[in-house]
Amino acid sequence: MSTNPEKAVSYVLSKYVTEYMDKDVLILDMDTQTREAATMLRHYERDDIIVIDKQKLPIGIVTDEDILSKVSDATVYAEATTLKEIMSQPLITISDKSTLQDALHKMRDNNIRKLPIISKKNQVVGMLFQSTIANAIRDATATAPRLLSPPIKAVLGNLGFVLQFAGVLLLVPAVVATLLEDTVTASGIYLTTVLLLVTGFFLNSYGEKASLNLQQASILVFASLFLLSLFGTIPYLYVFPSDETPGEVFANAFFSSAAGFTTGGISLFDEPEKLSQSFTFFRSYTQLVGGMSFIYLVITAFYPESKLQAMRGFISGKTLHMKELFLTITVIFAIYIVIVASLLYIFGERNIIDNFSLAMSTLSTGGFTPTSTILNDLLWQEHVVLMGAMILGALPFTFHYAFVRKKFLSPKLGKEVLTYFAILGGATILFAGISGLDPMQSAFYSVSASTTAGLQMESLAGLSGGAHTILIILMFIGGCGFSTAGGLKIFRLFHLVDIKAYLSKVRRSELSSQSKKELASTLIILALFPTISAITGAHLAAIEDVPYQDAFFEAVGIITTGGLSAGIIDSDTDPATMVVLGFLMIFGRLEIIAIIYIFVPRLS
Repeated sequence: MSTNPEKAVSYVLSKYVTEYMDKDVLILDMDTQTREAATMLRHYERDDIIVIDKQKLPIGIVTDEDILSKVSDATVYAEATTLKEIMSQPLITISDKSTLQDALHKMRDNNIRKLPIISKKNQVVGMLFQSTIANAIRDATATAPRLLSPPIKAVLGNLGFVLQFAGVLLLVPAVVATLLEDTVTASGIYLTTVLLLVTGFFLNSYGEKASLNLQQASILVFASLFLLSLFGTIPYLYVFPSDETPGEVFANAFFSSAAGFTTGGISLFDEPEKLSQSFTFFRSYTQLVGGMSFIYLVITAFYPESKLQAMRGFISGKTLHMKELFLTITVIFAIYIVIVASLLYIFGERNIIDNFSLAMSTLSTGGFTPTSTILNDLLWQEHVVLMGAMILGALPFTFHYAFVRKKFLSPKLGKEVLTYFAILGGATILFAGISGLDPMQSAFYSVSASTTAGLQMESLAGLSGGAHTILIILMFIGGCGFSTAGGLKIFRLFHLVDIKAYLSKVRRSELSSQSKKELASTLIILALFPTISAITGAHLAAIEDVPYQDAFFEAVGIITTGGLSAGIIDSDTDPATMVVLGFLMIFGRLEIIAIIYIFVPRLS
């Protein structure tokens, strides 16, 4: 860091472009069909293609947006359309001997944000992004005497906005409680909202709005979810028994709040029907916020769109045009909730508030239920509705987006969805044969586990070891990437096919650097999920004096946010353990990947 900003900027801008360029560039022949090009974009996790002619000279550029806008509306011609027909030309490039100053001038003059870098032989050797130059200048001009360094100020500033947004979101259950004349619940939620808004205001005052690198974005997401869970304890403090010690009340409230915002779904209320309907609505609403929108809002709002390709492991799958997708998905899921709640009301004739609560809980793959008996004696139509809602929540957001917008479904997206259904179908058949439950119950529990929704009619402690194992595997795997579901996610299973290539010195060079990073992070997550579950299970078995099999099952439900329970954790569990379990649900909701990126940023 420099104490002279002008000299620092001048020094950075005098650097050669090759020092800051991204070397992973996708280059394809101009006669390449667009469908093949789209497949290559997905494989190499890029958002643009450099097009070359027969002499291997760069002549144009094609972005993912070009493919979607020019091809997706006429998919019947996708096989016949080539990159030459949709590319942007002429291609504006810059020499590898140029400086960042030269690059900025060329970007400004041509109103572009990226520049292909070419060698002396007119070969593309890298790509330079405007955001990269901006970040380099920002880091160079940061002064040491500041109370808070620019990276910290950027995290705090963005965190402040996130908390303010969360406060606005919580106005919905607050208004519902007000309309139902539930002053106790309304008071707790309004207090939470005010504290979120005020805290956000102060963080904004001390921080600054700036773009974040992936490590900083990971810190932001973790801090956001933790603080939201922490502030979310306030409404629970109003309803937990007053005869408990302050430590017990706080621990149980924090656990319950985390179970909501992480969609963990393990409830400490044996009889939730004794709670007010507005509080039941609030609990389910927190699952919807945490499961569907909150984490992804952080990413769409604060991480540069040009860098989203490098965040595939963090957002659980490749997405395009995140801001548009986020708004569309919000509307789609609102419609889903209305449809599911209406169907439940028609078939079951239950209270409409309870139906809306159950709809939010299933679509967010959360698991909270408005009453302890609501899942008992369901009609087969209601079983189908609930299973359908859970499955919808476990499918990628891009699936819903593509379906509603009538965009073509990419082969890779289709492969992930088909793989999920294949795993679910096979596991359901095995579970039905081993568990001894009737087919409908077997299907329900299999869907509940695979979607990590965690809905259950009764304790699963009495199941056989084989039945437990199937549910555990389903919770570990989880749903599809970029969905409300937890677990490892289906798309990461595809990374494992690269293990053989990575171990081979000959084929290792075929893997992109991003593929190698994704494989490494997948293996770490694959190792940590069962390891943490095993340690947590051993602790629960010791303090609760229960069989290890049941304790391990409970631990898996915690770390995967699967929510299925053997009935071990309750309000009498040790307060310190409850707080730790709350943190484990937060880690699990972030799929541990955010923690990895914080401490091992090179994997990003």
